[in-house]
Amino acid sequence: MVETESPSVVRTHRSRLLEGMAHAVAANGYAETTIADIVREASVSRRTFYEHFATKAECLIALYEASSHNALKVLRDAIDPAHEWQTQIESSLSAYLGCMAGNPVLMRTLFIEILHLGDEGLESRRRVNSEIAEFIVRIVNVTKRRHPLTRQMAMAVVGGINELVLEYIEQDKVAKLRELVAPASELVRKVIATD
Repeated sequence: MVETESPSVVRTHRSRLLEGMAHAVAANGYAETTIADIVREASVSRRTFYEHFATKAECLIALYEASSHNALKVLRDAIDPAHEWQTQIESSLSAYLGCMAGNPVLMRTLFIEILHLGDEGLESRRRVNSEIAEFIVRIVNVTKRRHPLTRQMAMAVVGGINELVLEYIEQDKVAKLRELVAPASELVRKVIATD
């Protein structure tokens, strides 16, 4: 009889592998990271790695998407309809950028290394950006606006904020990402204040 692992053990192994990938890529860069590095950092076997991922690229994409979903959850949780929309924009962007600033090495890994995966990485990045844009559309259009925010304009906001973040990553200023709250808030206000 073959024993199967419980769902919680499977989740724990997957989580450890994602964390192992983050540490290994931060230390070595994606190109130099091996599966041996990932499993060593995760303290699991190579077999466990292959039970979860077919390739290291698949593991990096899973890390990228898990981290992005966590940042989106932080953004969602920071929305408080009891406040004016301008205040909500600033507080949610502060929480979102603060979440990213909390792990500078991971942000560099995710914003830069994901692009090294070619089409596979770009598709993942596009999916995540689309989820964030759709979230923005839902939040903004909950009010009865004469001109609802379009998905394309929301995607332009996401792209603009991503470029601001990328610039800070390139300048080694990830720990100071909260400095971007003011320009990012201004961008959002100008885009949605067209009513």
